[in-house]
Amino acid sequence: MATGQRGLVCQYDVVCFDEVSGVSFDQKDGVNIMKGYMESGEFSRGRESIRADGSIVLVGNFEVDVQHQQRVGHLFGPLPPEMRNDTALMDRIHAYLPGWDIPKVNKNLFTDHFGLVSDVLAECFSRLRSQSRIGVMQGRVLLGGALSGRDTNAVNKTVSGLLRMLYPNAGHPVPDQDLEWAVRLALGVRRRVKEQQKRIGSAEFRDTQFSYTLGLDGVEKFVATPELQSEDSIGSDPLPAGQVWALGPGGQDEATGLYRVEVNEGPGGGVRILNQSSPAPFRESVRMAEQNLYSRAQELVGDRNPREHEFAVQLRSFDAAKSAAQTGVPVLVALASALLGRALRGGLAVVGGINLGGSIEPVHNAIDVVEHALSKGATTVLMPVSCRRGLNDLSDDTATKVQLLYYSDAADALRKALHEG
Repeated sequence: MATGQRGLVCQYDVVCFDEVSGVSFDQKDGVNIMKGYMESGEFSRGRESIRADGSIVLVGNFEVDVQHQQRVGHLFGPLPPEMRNDTALMDRIHAYLPGWDIPKVNKNLFTDHFGLVSDVLAECFSRLRSQSRIGVMQGRVLLGGALSGRDTNAVNKTVSGLLRMLYPNAGHPVPDQDLEWAVRLALGVRRRVKEQQKRIGSAEFRDTQFSYTLGLDGVEKFVATPELQSEDSIGSDPLPAGQVWALGPGGQDEATGLYRVEVNEGPGGGVRILNQSSPAPFRESVRMAEQNLYSRAQELVGDRNPREHEFAVQLRSFDAAKSAAQTGVPVLVALASALLGRALRGGLAVVGGINLGGSIEPVHNAIDVVEHALSKGATTVLMPVSCRRGLNDLSDDTATKVQLLYYSDAADALRKALHEG
């Protein structure tokens, strides 16, 4: 301060703190000064308030692998003690880039085309910083309701930066494919920040289901981070439209099983199953769902005519059970979801069979089904209302960890299953 020289953020475009775990603050309010700068671009030196444009990058390493780090803490663990659990500081971080996904430098990554000398490329990037590409998103991308003001600001800035690198010429049109790539990447790296805040325990950060819609008539799509996903468990994020987690109650020779039903819709007619040698009980469930979709189209999908669409159905099983018997209601919900272009709520598992007349089949082992759903990660189970009395003996521990929703008919099941975004 005695020299009057301004700090690094005033002199450079980017200031990088390598091995950030070793950073220490000689002032108690050092973290607060940093938070203020990250929010407003200003900081104080004595009586003077100084504005700067330098960005801040924090680089750190885990002592263990990512999965273990998430079991014992959160992904901001390498930060200094004064910073690592400060959710207000985290909220000012625009992106968490997963270093574990970046390949190590090797000869296959080098181009055989012309390149730019690094200082020339750096000067190009420096001049591009004064531009913005946020306007490209206006009227084309609608961000979901789970994003806060800081989330939106972070995503906008990341998208703008990515598009400036792809299209340095501001007048060049940006196709939907590249715009969607940038939006998905920006949402993912910001969501990773939000997930760590949620893990620390702050209730205000619990809504992390980031989504976007491309185009006025587009379908809402959700973006997850890979380290949070598991192939054989029910995640908290809504699946894409036309997909549903289904629970088959099993029977005498088969235990309860978890399945994922995936439906793609297009022009044409009819319903076809993509699985080779699909189980007969599942084919029967699909047939029941198809006929109910046709006969109850008005109450399920409104003015859309399902007979003018072709549905491709695929079944994936995640347990020893393979028959997918009595899964007519989940299949019907998936067909309607695909036709409506609307996703189902996250963490949901759907249970129930249906007959040609629209009556819901009883579930005789409701407690086993709910306990299996919970073990697979479900937070909500949608079941026939006839199961209500049979679940009176559900353990207190299970009852406090899963939400039970009951439906009376197929239309009621669909209404309660759809994501409200």
